[in-house]
Amino acid sequence: MNASDENRRAGSPTGDPAPAEDAATATTASEGSAPQGDERPAAQDRPEGEGRTHRRRQRMPLWLDTLVTMVVALVIAVLVKTFLIQPFYIPSASMNPTLLEDDKIIVSKLSPGVFDLERGDVIVFEDPADWIPGDATENPTPRVRVMMALSLIGLAPDPSQDHLVKRLIGLPGDHVVCEEEGAALQVNGTTLDEPYINPETPACQAAFDVTVPDDKVWVMGDNRYASADSAWHEVQGEGGFVDESDITGRAEVVFWPASRWTGLGDGSDAFADVPDQP
Repeated sequence: MNASDENRRAGSPTGDPAPAEDAATATTASEGSAPQGDERPAAQDRPEGEGRTHRRRQRMPLWLDTLVTMVVALVIAVLVKTFLIQPFYIPSASMNPTLLEDDKIIVSKLSPGVFDLERGDVIVFEDPADWIPGDATENPTPRVRVMMALSLIGLAPDPSQDHLVKRLIGLPGDHVVCEEEGAALQVNGTTLDEPYINPETPACQAAFDVTVPDDKVWVMGDNRYASADSAWHEVQGEGGFVDESDITGRAEVVFWPASRWTGLGDGSDAFADVPDQP
């Protein structure tokens, strides 16, 4: 063996001696030391299956994940129905032509409360004194039972018919007058031009002269001759005022059927010239 053969065995495959620096680097890597600033063990040094087990613990079973999602959605629906909005449907013709039978409306529960009510608003309120005869929930059909259940969480209009929808005409302290049947309505001395009422009939179905007490309101249907409203009950001697505490909220929009989609916030224009006090 000559000197060149010895150099090939001791050095690189080409016969050149391996640099000292490369040898040192190879030694360091073989000892398993990680680069500075990264103290995590290499993946091959972890116990087998450790990372996979950790990820599995973070994942919820599908059935439990579905159940939690449904419960959260139910809670949100109940909170929205209780504090923000609620759907109702229109069972009669007393608000024609603004609202037709079987229209579905969305009612904001932020008024009264966060936002004040105004004359001309369409409002929903609880039956103040048996204004509505009968109750659809006394002997409910299967369909009504489903509607009752869904209405509890705000997913369907309340079928009990214990709420009414009318237009707010008089606030506490207002002087509301109809001089005679067929005349125009007056509020605080201002004669109203009401474009929302049934154009086939006049504004007043009977004469009355009232001042709205504190904490009460005066309401009337847009279909005045087919509405058992404040005016009708006052003329019958039953008292026509509605407690403010009975007001559920302000109707904001007709949301069904889709062809009837419209806002309900333009009624206040008819009262623009009405002074705050009589």
